[in-house]
Amino acid sequence: MSFIKTKFLNFFRLVFPSSYTELGVFLFFITCYGILGSYIAIHYRIIFDSRIPWDAYFSFDNKSILMTGGSFERHPLSYYFFNWIRELCLFISGGKMDITFRLTLAWLSNIIITLNVVQIFKYLKNIIRLPLAYSLFITLFFGIFSTNIILSFTPENFTYTLFLLSLYNHYAAIKLRKEEKTPAAALSLAGITIGGLTITNIVKVFIPVFFEKGLFKSWKKIGSAILRGIIAITIYALLYLYRIDFKYENIFSKTNQQYEKFSNVESMPTWDMILSFFFGGNILFPSFIISDKHNMKGFTFKGLYMDLYSSVIPYIFIAILLVLISWSYLKNFKNKWVQVIMISFFFDIFIHCIMRFGLHTSYIYGGHFVFVYPLLIGWLFYAYKSSPKMMAFLTLIVSLLFVYLLSNNLFRLSEFFEFLQTYYQ
Repeated sequence: MSFIKTKFLNFFRLVFPSSYTELGVFLFFITCYGILGSYIAIHYRIIFDSRIPWDAYFSFDNKSILMTGGSFERHPLSYYFFNWIRELCLFISGGKMDITFRLTLAWLSNIIITLNVVQIFKYLKNIIRLPLAYSLFITLFFGIFSTNIILSFTPENFTYTLFLLSLYNHYAAIKLRKEEKTPAAALSLAGITIGGLTITNIVKVFIPVFFEKGLFKSWKKIGSAILRGIIAITIYALLYLYRIDFKYENIFSKTNQQYEKFSNVESMPTWDMILSFFFGGNILFPSFIISDKHNMKGFTFKGLYMDLYSSVIPYIFIAILLVLISWSYLKNFKNKWVQVIMISFFFDIFIHCIMRFGLHTSYIYGGHFVFVYPLLIGWLFYAYKSSPKMMAFLTLIVSLLFVYLLSNNLFRLSEFFEFLQTYYQ
């Protein structure tokens, strides 16, 4: 019984604030995100409108996800997860999809995204072991990324995926620091939750295993890793097949349809979509495009999309940020924690930038990788911790990025509210 109690307490300390500083970070962001999400839920119907199944804003499919969990070929197990979310919200709202329903959805997203920010702070403080001031500064910088702002009131797969990936990266980093292996139970749980919400992310669950101490120096350790992987994949596969009544042939046909649908958009230059959407839109809001949409049942509505960047300054911002994370990767190339982060990021780059899947709306996929940026910036600061001049230089650069990011994203949020005021009251 004491073993179970210890495991539960350790899990609680990992997920939730476990110090006064972490509690302060949580309270600050839950207040900011909570005010934003509550105001939108109370005054506008965009978070959930039963007539709008998809694409009301930035290609998020709120109603579709909440009612069905999304397409099974991309989100194998999210059907069950969002059934629980929907039923909880209906219970609180008394069975009505009204303001209370929207407010509950918004607050669930508020809490999850705030816990995601806390995970980043914990990683900076406990794994990288940066001084408190730097950890707080980088956390604040991360907290105003467009992905965090949007997902803080959006009930979508990406909202929960972002938190789960941040949590798992922190957990795996702790295991690597302690030179312990990731148990089969943890791998299986991560596979079910992370891979269950988005199938491609299951690959990221196994990346830390390859960096366990002495893995390739012992056949016993290799066998243990393979066995743990087989157990996790088997459990995941059985649950996936059960979800689709073991009609596995549907997986291939549907996956091919989805790839053809989301990878053959030629309306914009590829390089610009990569910079403006994949690397940019999930951090720095561009301008917006309003389009006419319909729900296939006679109801028309307005949809909001992100546009390509229209001035040179955002491109400079993204270029500087990419230089910083590339610099961090090269400087910390032999660092196993950095390799885990970057291999995960390279996987997303391959899917979206090389295979072009969803590249025209790749800003919505920030929930799969946007946590990489603050962690790599943290490791860059760590690499120069003994050089006051370099620390001052890096602080100046990130401070300038922070000021521009804050001013730009607040301005774009005001445009978003104009859109809500006009079309979603």
